[in-house]
Amino acid sequence: ADNITHQQVLARADDEVEFVAKYGIDTHFFTDASYPYRLKECADAPVLLYSKGTTDFNSGRFLAIVGTRKLTPYGKEVCQRIVSDLAQMQPDLTIVSGLAYGADVAAHKAALDNGVRTFGVVAHGLDRIYPSANRTVAQKMIEQGGAVLTEYMNQTEPLAPNFVARNRIVAGMCDAVLVVESALKGGSLITAELANDYDRD
Repeated sequence: ADNITHQQVLARADDEVEFVAKYGIDTHFFTDASYPYRLKECADAPVLLYSKGTTDFNSGRFLAIVGTRKLTPYGKEVCQRIVSDLAQMQPDLTIVSGLAYGADVAAHKAALDNGVRTFGVVAHGLDRIYPSANRTVAQKMIEQGGAVLTEYMNQTEPLAPNFVARNRIVAGMCDAVLVVESALKGGSLITAELANDYDRD
């Protein structure tokens, strides 16, 4: 608690406020109406979220699609087909994933191809997109009514532990989680286990 008033901490906070204002980043505190209500049900939900794009995290049905970064052509085809079918049956659908290589970006692209809103939960600050190869996809997501969101301040590097922590947001803000393809161990199975802990389908 003593560190809160430390000059270096206050300077870092000022830097974050300036960044948020300069780049039009939205903030969602745990008690705000814009904060994802499903995520509030989770004991380990972050206190604050940052987002770029739409701030509507509460209307409609939310499906997380996750899987291996080494997605096979079959996995990509299945992902496309499932999203296409769901888009016709569930017009208020939102697809959530982690904007990573493989299943994540395939899910986002399938959503964009079918006119479905999609959110990317990233494991770093919003001063970058990692991997950079997915920057164009992220921009299209925002342009088509979606968003990129994170719990991390700007200048936060995409470190390995952040990806594991990010998975709880993907699982927690959704009604259900779909694993497209996975190895016997991996982040997608962690997300599925978290979803089970949160009583998601």
